[in-house]
Amino acid sequence: MNITLNGEKKQVPDNITIVGLLALLNIRHQRVAVELNETIVKKDRYDETIVSEGDALEVVSFMGGGCRECGPAMST
Repeated sequence: MNITLNGEKKQVPDNITIVGLLALLNIRHQRVAVELNETIVKKDRYDETIVSEGDALEVVSFMGGGCRECGPAMST
């Protein structure tokens, strides 16, 4: 079936769950947030939420750290 993943068209197996999709993409589901059709899906629902034909998903990964060169944030 066809979905949109992070703005790009992608073919994935029918009846795939969010956990299954993330596994297919080699993404650890513990370290991402997933939005399905503009609604954030709670992590405890990833294994039961089925992706459907035409769905739009955004997968955002969390990154730690910062920027030493950036210095402290400035307020105006």
